[in-house]
Amino acid sequence: MSTKEQTLENDEKFMDEAIELAIKGVMSDEGGPFGAIVVKDGRIVGKGNNHVTSTNDPTAHAEVMAIRDACRTLNTFQLNGCVLYTSCEPCPMCLGAIYWARLDKVFYSANRHIASYHGFDDSFIYNEVNLSFDKRRIPFINISPEKGLVPFREWEKKDDKIKY
Repeated sequence: MSTKEQTLENDEKFMDEAIELAIKGVMSDEGGPFGAIVVKDGRIVGKGNNHVTSTNDPTAHAEVMAIRDACRTLNTFQLNGCVLYTSCEPCPMCLGAIYWARLDKVFYSANRHIASYHGFDDSFIYNEVNLSFDKRRIPFINISPEKGLVPFREWEKKDDKIKY
């Protein structure tokens, strides 16, 4: 077996694991049909499935849960050198979490159009992000911008900060 075939086989094995987590979550009423794993150096370091409805936490998406688990496992807030396998193309929130975590690569199975067909449509969020604040469905109102500078000034003065 060639190295390329071996890599594809490993990728498919990890994707199967993410999909199994999604199914497990559905069958145990933990949340929606989504599962994800984080892999580093060929080893699973984080797992997650959707727990939105079982925890009443709208941020408990599979990718976020897997990222949190991997960060705990590796004792870090940056997942450089890690790969995410997720049963479905990440939503806008998870996409942001993926970039903040600095994952190297993402493999996904179902795409956002399949998710939308099954009732998980995030297109309105993608559209909202591109709108000016005054045109968004949820009003975004800037208040006390001068006070909002204070925490940033304190951050700049701090000598022992951990940059990210």
